Amino acid sequence: MGLRLKFNLVLLLVFTLGVGVSGFLTKRLLEANAREEVSRDADLMMAAAMAVRGYTVKQVKPHLEMQLMRVFLPQSVPAYAATEVFNTLRERYPEYSYKEATLNPTNPRDRSVDWEADVIQQFRDHPEQGEIGGTRETPAGRSLFRARPMRITDEKCLVCHSTADAAPRSMLKQYGESNGFGWKLGEVVGAQIVSVPMAVPLAKARATMRTFMGTLLGVFGAAFVLLNLLLTLSVVRPIVRMAIAANEMSAGNLDLGEFPVRSRDELGVLAISFNRLRRSLLEAIRLIE
Repeated sequence: MGLRLKFNLVLLLVFTLGVGVSGFLTKRLLEANAREEVSRDADLMMAAAMAVRGYTVKQVKPHLEMQLMRVFLPQSVPAYAATEVFNTLRERYPEYSYKEATLNPTNPRDRSVDWEADVIQQFRDHPEQGEIGGTRETPAGRSLFRARPMRITDEKCLVCHSTADAAPRSMLKQYGESNGFGWKLGEVVGAQIVSVPMAVPLAKARATMRTFMGTLLGVFGAAFVLLNLLLTLSVVRPIVRMAIAANEMSAGNLDLGEFPVRSRDELGVLAISFNRLRRSLLEAIRLIE
């Protein structure tokens, strides 16, 4: 096995290990950054929903009190307002979602599906939990969700949700008397849930990963060629010349000139030693003759 082949095998082994470790760590880092980006988006959506709810309660509903006595306006309900805002957002970003999932809602569209009911039940079983997060698979791909409990903390909510007899007639006319009643003060009745897709940031992470690995491969290719060229010019070629000269001397050809010494490194020392050996051999032959 030649010196160049040994060198290339070692270089290839080092590169393979380096690429493997770098790729693994880079993938983990990029995926963590993607998850952090999605988490920020989820937090922003939740904060926006809370802002819409607060705006509706403080600045919209007070101006509709007189009208609400005659006709029920769902636009004055904080949950309805927040949901409508995000429904508008979904026209452009259909994979994003916000829902005030409720076990027994007044508006049927707020009724929780199976996995949302599980989240609500977890809040009911563990009242101390203020937020739940996780990932789940959707038809559009993996999605991260954040959920916060909807707890009845204001007795004013029970005006519409305690019993059908106590609820406004205008609300009963619109939604009927079957749903949205029996709520109790302090009870968790639902959960605010935002879902943010991970496909986009993960796609960015994969694109960055491909760029990084491509750059790494390009750098290795250039280094591989450069190191092989340097090895050939600085090590392999001088050693081959010395080997040829030594072979000629062993065959009796002593008319070879001095081997050029071009450096002071190990090869230069070897060349000096080779020339000294040649001179010693010539002197020994002269003495014998």
